[in-house]
Amino acid sequence: MTRTTQNIRTTLVIGGTGKTGRRVAEKLSAQSLPVRVGSRSGEPAFDWNDPDTWVPALEGVDRVYVTYYPDLAFPGAAEQVGAFAKVAVDNGARRLVLLSGRGEEAARVSEDNLKASGAEWTIVRSSWFNQNFNESFFLEPVLAGEIALPTADAVEAFVDADDIADVVVAALTDDKHIRKTYELSGPRLLSYSDVAAELSEATGRQITYVSVTNEEYRAVLRENDLPEEFADLFTMILDGRNAHLVHGVEEALGRKPKDFADFAREAAATGVWDV
Repeated sequence: MTRTTQNIRTTLVIGGTGKTGRRVAEKLSAQSLPVRVGSRSGEPAFDWNDPDTWVPALEGVDRVYVTYYPDLAFPGAAEQVGAFAKVAVDNGARRLVLLSGRGEEAARVSEDNLKASGAEWTIVRSSWFNQNFNESFFLEPVLAGEIALPTADAVEAFVDADDIADVVVAALTDDKHIRKTYELSGPRLLSYSDVAAELSEATGRQITYVSVTNEEYRAVLRENDLPEEFADLFTMILDGRNAHLVHGVEEALGRKPKDFADFAREAAATGVWDV
């Protein structure tokens, strides 16, 4: 019997108001497990850029779901993750589950730094989220009917945030996931033209994909006060390195991941894309 929930104290969910963190916190709470949301608005507050907030947020914490914004591939991320992991272990946290990026070589340094802390660890490497289209930076383009990105004909195996959260919760609560690295994807490879077609079908509106240059996309990011490095992530991750399916959801949970069409249909039913 590897289930260890009866021994769990508080779980700190960093980014607990975000796409995966919110779901992880809700799923843990549904199992009557104590959760602390790690965010700048949390009590106590947690801020990656203010190490003085780390120890108060870790008080009484047994394990941590570690997410890093804006991305583990960004400059300085590996150093902060490594420093936090050491502080977490020194303050009694024994298990760390890190959300990493599939195909992001720069993120591997963060993974290694977290492993070096001496904690029980699980790495969850994720493809791009389905929920980027209804909860994040692609929502406005979908509402406008045009998704303009520097991705050309590249394909991605979009994964659902609920599938990610289920894997993370399993890793936080079951010893059999210790020292495992799971790579997660959805069940199909989709181009952004395919995505636009799926969203058109789900919404009953015409949504198109337009390929733009990297520099054109950088200008859009600047106009919206978003990090220009996101354009580099598109260039890197969508260069073909992730143009194959992986099976971490099946490996961790023993079931298939959610298909993008099912996500789109369920999201459309909430009215989020109504105009």
